[in-house]
Amino acid sequence: MTTYSVLETEEALLPSPVGRRRRGFWDYVPFAVAALVAVPVVVVLCHVFVPAGEVWTHLAETVLGRYVTNTIWLFLGVGIGTAVIGVGTAWLCSMCRFPGRPVFEWALLLPLAVPTYAIGFTYAGLFEYAGPVQSLLRSAFDWGRGDYWFPEPRSLGGAIAVMTLVLYPYVYLLSRAAFLSQSVCVLEVSRTLGRSPFRSFLTVALPLARPAIVGGVSLALMEALSDFGTVHYYGVDTFTTGIYRTWFGFGEPAAAAQLAAMLMVFVLALILLERSSRGSRRFHHTSARYRQLPGYALTGVRKWLAVSACLLPVLLGFLVPFGQLGAWTIATADKMLDASFFALAWNSVSLATITAVIAVCVALLVAYALRLRGTVPMRAAARAAGLGYAVPGSVIAVGVLLPFAWLDNRVDALARDWLGVSTGLLLTGTILALVFAYLVRFLAVSLNTVEASLGRVTPSMDGAARSLGASPGRVLFRVHMPMVAGGLMTAGLLVFVDVMKELPATLIMRPFDFNTLAVKAYELASDERLADSASAALAIVVVGIAPVVLLSRAITRSRPGGEGP
Repeated sequence: MTTYSVLETEEALLPSPVGRRRRGFWDYVPFAVAALVAVPVVVVLCHVFVPAGEVWTHLAETVLGRYVTNTIWLFLGVGIGTAVIGVGTAWLCSMCRFPGRPVFEWALLLPLAVPTYAIGFTYAGLFEYAGPVQSLLRSAFDWGRGDYWFPEPRSLGGAIAVMTLVLYPYVYLLSRAAFLSQSVCVLEVSRTLGRSPFRSFLTVALPLARPAIVGGVSLALMEALSDFGTVHYYGVDTFTTGIYRTWFGFGEPAAAAQLAAMLMVFVLALILLERSSRGSRRFHHTSARYRQLPGYALTGVRKWLAVSACLLPVLLGFLVPFGQLGAWTIATADKMLDASFFALAWNSVSLATITAVIAVCVALLVAYALRLRGTVPMRAAARAAGLGYAVPGSVIAVGVLLPFAWLDNRVDALARDWLGVSTGLLLTGTILALVFAYLVRFLAVSLNTVEASLGRVTPSMDGAARSLGASPGRVLFRVHMPMVAGGLMTAGLLVFVDVMKELPATLIMRPFDFNTLAVKAYELASDERLADSASAALAIVVVGIAPVVLLSRAITRSRPGGEGP
């Protein structure tokens, strides 16, 4: 009879050490997702070494310098513009009291609902020579052509202005959340040292909010670098327009991939610049004391300056384009709101719904895997899986089309050899490749939201369910999913709206005879049918208003210890 010591018996009952633990399904989920998301980027980088022949030489001699110069100016202009508007309005709405502040808190986010190309088309129609603004000026002052100067809307400066008006909410969003989370103690100490509210903002609040501000500006710049509709319509040559022109104009996917790789260098430089500028410094509070923020009451001229500073971005970034799109839609409703419009709406909604469901499911699996066993490699893989949001849609489109087209050709060749039939384009000829590109592009949106939702569930819930014999999968479906249903709906809605607005990837990868509202609005505007494009653009704007309301409510409730000011 074999005898066991008490120590041996206790060791047998304890779980095995982490190093000897058998890996299961949940351990591989982050790595598998990261590998899939990395496919487009790896493909693009690999094509850097593929000879592009005379096409690349032609690009280098003619337009490459213009691509670089315009992209840098766009980078600088949008970065400065969004930082000034976003940080300034965030401080006013967080720390000051003036008429209309409760309305401006959420209204300043409304431009997020407007696609950049939609506002670009709108302002081009309003301010061009034959538009209503210049026509009114000529009629009022009896001017003719050449009698006055008016800024050209379709220019690099016009593109910078349009993108700034649409993208500043990224900076406002993160900056206001950072200001609301600051401890009142540091602000009170600054005031006791004799500093004015404005100087306290410059020397205390602004440095503490720096990581959030830089993060918001980085998001805005990534969106600006990936824009296609606005820069193409305004005649501004950037890498995004060059990728599209090289692929479809010259029929050279290798050269297009090399341009995509150069665009990725800009994105990588942006990320590294943010990291290196921060260095080893850390920005945090030394006090856990949170009370109602002071709220400086503005009076006299300052009060109305604050109202004007908050009203202008909302007016120019949302109200004017929304009103013009609405007027054009009403004027063209008889011919544009027909069966084909609703078919386009169905295509857009179905694509966005499919992508949103898949993105939420994948994000839920990755986030739950990290909750179960969040090792450093797993967390690194999860962060890599979310990097697709930093990659422009045109780059992802090129990186997906090249391997998927190769797979289509291989499957078709095998089917012909073995079965004597042609399978056609199973991937690139259907929405499968397009949905995959969307998933790569917007997985980070759902992953961040789902991970934050799961983080609010106390770990004791897992322990209680596991002690009753439930498997990890059963705990996820029976315990966590009902508790984080609101977060899952929010994540799905955010992805849904992003897919509805996405233009570059859709334009490059859509199957034959398959259009969406975004593509239709772009095509009609490119044909100078601005009024006819309004109904498709307005539908996208209306859909985008819902997540803006959700984001505003989330920010207001984000301050520790209360509902915010």
